[in-house]
Parts: sequence; structure tokens; C-alpha cells
Amino acid sequence: MSARDEILERIRTALKDSPKVPEVPRRYRSSSDLDEDALIHLLVDRLIDYKAQVSVVDADDLPARIAELLEAARSYVVPTGLDAGWLSELELDHDNRRRTDSAAAPLSVVELDGIDAVVTASAVAVAETGTIILDGSPSQGRRAITLVPDHHICIVKVADIAGILPEALRRIDGTRPLTMISGPSATSDIELERVEGVHGPRKLDVIIAR
Repeated sequence: MSARDEILERIRTALKDSPKVPEVPRRYRSSSDLDEDALIHLLVDRLIDYKAQVSVVDADDLPARIAELLEAARSYVVPTGLDAGWLSELELDHDNRRRTDSAAAPLSVVELDGIDAVVTASAVAVAETGTIILDGSPSQGRRAITLVPDHHICIVKVADIAGILPEALRRIDGTRPLTMISGPSATSDIELERVEGVHGPRKLDVIIAR
């Protein structure tokens, strides 16, 4: 028997002879009973508390709201899988403001640093914590595009709002690269002075689409 096999055998013996670990009861909440209107109201309240700008619009009005938020942007980037219909109000945009990013053809950090805004979808949002989760899907893109530009415009579908975190986690693939957003980038120093934009967008606009 090799030294490796001997060590493994000792481990197996120790585990076999060890006392059984008692099962820990799971008493935390696993679901919420909030209806759609209550979920929207709670999520909006949390997002505003985090100093995000929030709009609640009908799906038909979504393209117009995105165009309005991008009106002052000199340039913006979108992931390659973003719903083209959401950008329909920008189709007459002939000034080449739009850039598209994908894993196959990624923009460099230098290029992203020169772009004013980014528009993405989201995987799920947690109403209770005001957290938006991105999972790197084609409609949300690479993590870099949501961290470098100063302005993030994020679309949350009402159907993708979960009441609490356990509900949200059941809806996502935990093996994907997850980004959890709770308001614009901000931090506080030892004197509790708030500074925004240190490690991400200075401005977060969330559009909740019914």
C-alpha cells in the first residue's frame, strides 16, 4: 500500500467511526407571499433608498424610456444578446453612439472607459434587499461592461422579481458568474463620508417593465 492509499484509508476509517452529525433544522423563510404590486413597491422603495433612479413602465413604453435616459450620452454599450426591440426608439441614431460587446468580440477596458453608459437586462431582482442579480447571460453581457461605464441602465422584468433571496437563488444557475447590485457603486471612509463611483457606475437607472 502506498503512502497516499494509507492516508486515505485512515481518513475513511476515521469518518466511519466518527459520531453522526445531527441535522440542523432550516427555519429560515424560503418564500414570500407578496403579490405583484407589493413586490414592485418594495423593490422601488429599497432601490430609491440606495440612491438609484427607478422607473416603472409598461413594456410598450420601455424603448422610449431607454432612449430618454440615453439622450445625453455621447456613447453607450449593449451586450450582443440584448432584446433589439428595447432599442427600437434609437434606430434613427446615426451618430454611431452604440457599441456592442460580446465574449467573442469584447471591448477593451480602455474602450469601455471612454463609453458613457451601458444598457443590460437582469436575471432576477430581490425585492426585500433591493438587489439586482446579473448572471452573464447574453442579454446581460460580460461583467466588465457593467463595472467600467459611469451610467448603468438596467431593465428588470416584473416576472423576474422575487420577494426574498432564497426565492431568487432558486431561479438562477449558481455556476454562472453572478454580479449582485444594490444601488450605485458607493463606499464610506473611516469618517463615514460617502463616495460614489469608486468601483463601478456612479449612476444606476433601473427600469421595471410590467
